[in-house]
Amino acid sequence: MEEYRVLLADDEEEIRTGISRKIDWASLGFCLVGEAGNGEESLELAEQLRPDVVLTDIKMPFLDGLELCRRLRVSLPGARLVVFSGFDDFEYARQAMSLGVSEYILKPINAPELIQVLEKLRDQLDRQRLERRDMETLRRRYEESLPVLRELFYTRLLSGQLRPEQVQDRAARYEIDLPQGLWTAALVHVDGDEGERDELLLLSVQSFLEKHFALEGCAARVVLYGDMAALLVHLDREERLYPLLEELERLSRLSQSYLGFRLTTGVGLVCRGPEELYRSAEGARSALDYRVLAGGGRVIYIGDLEPQSAAAPSFEEEDQRALSAAVKLGTPEQAEAVVRELMERLRQASLSKCDLFLLEVVTCLVRLTRSGGLPVEEVFGEGFTGAVSVSAFSSLEELGNWLAERCRRLHDLLGRRRSDSAWQMVERAKDYIAGHYTDEQLSVEALCAHIHLSPTYFSTLFKREVGMSFTAYVTKVRMEEAARLLRETGEKTYRIAEATGFSDPNYFSYVFKRHFGLSPSKFRAGQTN
Repeated sequence: MEEYRVLLADDEEEIRTGISRKIDWASLGFCLVGEAGNGEESLELAEQLRPDVVLTDIKMPFLDGLELCRRLRVSLPGARLVVFSGFDDFEYARQAMSLGVSEYILKPINAPELIQVLEKLRDQLDRQRLERRDMETLRRRYEESLPVLRELFYTRLLSGQLRPEQVQDRAARYEIDLPQGLWTAALVHVDGDEGERDELLLLSVQSFLEKHFALEGCAARVVLYGDMAALLVHLDREERLYPLLEELERLSRLSQSYLGFRLTTGVGLVCRGPEELYRSAEGARSALDYRVLAGGGRVIYIGDLEPQSAAAPSFEEEDQRALSAAVKLGTPEQAEAVVRELMERLRQASLSKCDLFLLEVVTCLVRLTRSGGLPVEEVFGEGFTGAVSVSAFSSLEELGNWLAERCRRLHDLLGRRRSDSAWQMVERAKDYIAGHYTDEQLSVEALCAHIHLSPTYFSTLFKREVGMSFTAYVTKVRMEEAARLLRETGEKTYRIAEATGFSDPNYFSYVFKRHFGLSPSKFRAGQTN
């Protein structure tokens, strides 16, 4: 099994040597990957080596053990922390435990005690690794829950609770095949006493439909939906709708002899894609409402009763969310896909009744434009008044292209503004660093308080834009200024240290040598040769 990585931090070299030699790391399941003599070096090594365990002294130069633990809790939240202290001080122990330290050991450290601590940590890490690697158990649990997840998926699909882009992703996750094409939903109601429709009765209806449904060119799946059974029917062509209605009539008559009760079935309009099945289900629900007038034990098609039900399309809240998400966070292709779906809905409707629908779509884009701080003219062109009519376009294809182009332009402008905003924020941070690098207390927290960003978000943003961490960049600025002062002035080294944010000349020399490979005095001498 892979060994756990340990970083050892103590300013006394004898203690580090003693610990590293007295502990048989490999036999305990560990390997010592690094040693550090001060807190700053420990923090840098931890970021590079990503240890599983950090053993640190409570008192170290430049950065003490408690502050080191506080910072590691952010950068290495999964690491186990063990603190050494020569002070039998309850306050130290309390602070250490509040920082999530796993163990607190008093000096002098003896090998048996440390071995016991390491064995305890190894057991904890083993359990964590086992949980992480036991994918078979997770897979088995997932498979056991699949029937419930699938039932929930179908319920949310038919209720319109899934965004269009979620449908295929969730279907694939639950191993459900939902091909594109023509679909319709049929809701099957058990006639009779409402109280008799318990789970066993509905399961018998589901089994009956699965066993006896047979129609060439149609594939149907039967699911339980509330207190009804629902058929999700995939049609190979639109003309199959009326043979489907005949097949459902046959099943309704057959149920009387097989089940001993009648079934009334409401059928919704044909829709183009499984993402629209909730619309068909709405129609099927409306059709069932007519059973009081039409009588039970039959098939009721909403298209026969409300032939104009699809003539006036509506831009639903779900449509608005889908379009907004695609434009703001998705790709241009995803935005165009949403536009195509909206145009397909218009294609099935009466054009004379689609102006309100188009106005709602355009209003959604205008709101996105203004919320992004963009002039409306940049997206819609000069002289745009907000009034757009379907009749202004020669075809739905032309209208769709116009909307898709607005979406592409808005997507690009919002993306550019986000990039510009990130660049401006980083430039503000650089200006702040340039004005405060002489302050020893300069920190990412102080900077973030100045520019009003969270430290976590800023650190990610800064490293992405600059290519190095905040700490590394501040060190670079300080070292470049120190090198300039050494080249151009005769100031003492300790004065240059103070002028670049270091109160400890020894630590300044240590950082300078690590950065340039030369001590300050040798660097200055080399510059004068």
